[in-house]
Amino acid sequence: MFIIGTGTATPPHRYRQEECWATLVKSERFQAFNSRSKAILKKVLTGQSGIVTRHLALDDLNQAFEITPDVLHARFFKNAPALATTAAERALASSRTSPCEIDAILISTCTGYLCPGLTSYTSERLGLRPDVLALDLVGQGCGAAIPNLQAAQALVASGRYGRVLSICVEVCSAAFYLDDDPGVLISACLFGDGAGAAVLSPLTGACRRVEWKSSGTLLKPGDRECLRFEQKGGMLRNILTPDVPALAAQHCETVFADTLARNHVARSQISGWIFHTGGRDVLLALRKKFQLSGHDVRWSEAVLREHGNMSSPSVLFVLQTALADGVPGGLWWMSSFGAGFSCHGALLEVE
Repeated sequence: MFIIGTGTATPPHRYRQEECWATLVKSERFQAFNSRSKAILKKVLTGQSGIVTRHLALDDLNQAFEITPDVLHARFFKNAPALATTAAERALASSRTSPCEIDAILISTCTGYLCPGLTSYTSERLGLRPDVLALDLVGQGCGAAIPNLQAAQALVASGRYGRVLSICVEVCSAAFYLDDDPGVLISACLFGDGAGAAVLSPLTGACRRVEWKSSGTLLKPGDRECLRFEQKGGMLRNILTPDVPALAAQHCETVFADTLARNHVARSQISGWIFHTGGRDVLLALRKKFQLSGHDVRWSEAVLREHGNMSSPSVLFVLQTALADGVPGGLWWMSSFGAGFSCHGALLEVE
């Protein structure tokens, strides 16, 4: 299978972390936080978090404090199909693929729920054929991009689907929740909105050649309570613990070592590193575990700096950034991880 085109999309409004802090301290909601919470918010929004800006589906930052089930659902319903469609259109253009050539569409999300799912709305907007296979994948959190691509690879390998459209979209601002829990507060300061898409084919395309060679997955339900969503008051509430960076690095290394061993590939053969932008501490833990330099993870750091953690689309943003940056070809390692605790990796050969 080849990745023959990629595309990304973000909401039009882009906010600096300092803007978020300035708006927050003037809000009534800020006064309700305890002193510890206020200190955490100030540290993350004004300190060295690795994030400078985030795109949010908010016309005004004060809308971030409008937290009710109906408001959040309406935000997801308005923005998720639009972002998914824009990212898909850009991936189709990049791959020189017309909508009528798409045989299957897979969309992953965890920040909202629609029935029929996002594939219904996105397929309609794109003008896909009515007989397209449409699969909605939910509940995989930040790590969803690679399982989505693994499912696409299986469809392509079956010989029944010539071109498959893979999309990840998250409206994290539709899953905001505020209380005095440190994990909830840090989440509100880290996550942004966006969508990433890729077109997959059994044949190489006109753009830079990216071949999917192999992949691996590790599920650790015993670590589930360290990172997941829960429902509270009819809304999604993120559970995020300090254990996440170390767990991400540990599980990523396990998947990496197993996948390379199965494919008889030496670590020294890896020339590019595509990591999900989980956060500054996550990237630091990955660098330490894999003995990498800042230069090795520069694309992940760039996406984190400009967009924050967008959950599942993040790794597709990193891949597109690396491909556009003229990175030397060879074998690249792409890894995503998230709720569950789950970790995924893919071995790519790039021309």
